[in-house]
Amino acid sequence: MVITSKANPLIRQTKKLLQKKHRKQSYLIEGWHLFEEAKRAGQFFLHIFVLAEMAGHLAGEEQVIIVSPEVLKELTDSPSPQGIIAEVEMPQQTLPIDYRGKYLVLENIQDPGNLGTLIRTADAARFDGVFLSEKSADIYNQKTLRSMQGSHFHIPIWRIDIYQVCQEMQAQKVPVLVTTLSKDSVDYKTLTPPDKFALVMGNEGQGISVEMAALADQLIHITMPGQAESLNVAVAAGILIFSLI
Repeated sequence: MVITSKANPLIRQTKKLLQKKHRKQSYLIEGWHLFEEAKRAGQFFLHIFVLAEMAGHLAGEEQVIIVSPEVLKELTDSPSPQGIIAEVEMPQQTLPIDYRGKYLVLENIQDPGNLGTLIRTADAARFDGVFLSEKSADIYNQKTLRSMQGSHFHIPIWRIDIYQVCQEMQAQKVPVLVTTLSKDSVDYKTLTPPDKFALVMGNEGQGISVEMAALADQLIHITMPGQAESLNVAVAAGILIFSLI
């Protein structure tokens, strides 16, 4: 059977997951790349919506539901869906007891594309986790998911009180490196990369908060010889992340 009606109860219920307020237990991923990444990561699929001509690629999969192209478009904000959308169970991440690695801390990152790129970059550098402030963008936003390209399946991500986490890290001798253009910051090239650390990136427009600056063990910046006032936060993070590993 093929679901062809947008008014189908399951379709109407699933479509709600495009809104953050309804993403309590599950979320939607779109496209074969994200589906394969989720499958390799052992994610649990509640439903898999697929076009009839592509259903053969899902032999042996449970929870497969064949839908028309019109219905598939209802379940994504992408203008050209790739033929598959899956409902994935929301993960439950346990906070580490000991902080012994390299962590990215994001304070109030607003743009979903930036957030996804930051997480993807931390994954690429094999960081041990990403901490998000409560006011940062939603990682299950469709734009964030496309930008992450499945990296959220590889690296733990916590939405939490980042100021408390930074204090807990410092209590365990993990230095907190905070990015800012303040007069008290030093060029990142002068640093000897520590074995373990937390790198803090701030809001796109406002930078880091006064509270976060006060917490820093070291304030750092990227010296820019050109005339641009600043770098995109994801670009700056990429430079710093790979210089510190």
